[in-house]
Amino acid sequence: MTEGQECYACAREAGFAGLPPRERIAADAHWRVVHAVDCALPGWLVLLPRRHLESLAELTDAEAASLGVWQVRLARALEAVTGCAKAYVAQFGEAAGFAHVHFHVVPRDAGLPVELRGPRVFGLLKAGAADAVPADRMDELAVRIAAALGAPDGPGRP
Repeated sequence: MTEGQECYACAREAGFAGLPPRERIAADAHWRVVHAVDCALPGWLVLLPRRHLESLAELTDAEAASLGVWQVRLARALEAVTGCAKAYVAQFGEAAGFAHVHFHVVPRDAGLPVELRGPRVFGLLKAGAADAVPADRMDELAVRIAAALGAPDGPGRP
């Protein structure tokens, strides 16, 4: 992180137990799944390491071993819950306050306009309050995605 800039993911992780369902869809010792904030696409997930790191090369062997499993499980859950045609996975970690490694797992609906497909889907981030998925909708999706992941006790469970 740059001097004086707080890591958003780490600040939220510190209060894990009190987070709403959308910010703790599922978790294990290494990873936490959240719904993207300020996003116009319902079901846009973010997979975050539970400790701070800014480069993929910093993953431990255990974190790396479970990364692919999480990505596939999330893609399957998104297809089951949203009916999307496929899920995109991307990792950048360049935005101010978001240098913490994170993976976007994005449901690509069959009806998504061509001009928003591929990397252009990121045009649906920073949607603003009028277009962003409402908190109650994110929480509802969180519960359904957690169930699809096999978390019988709801969000926050592996």
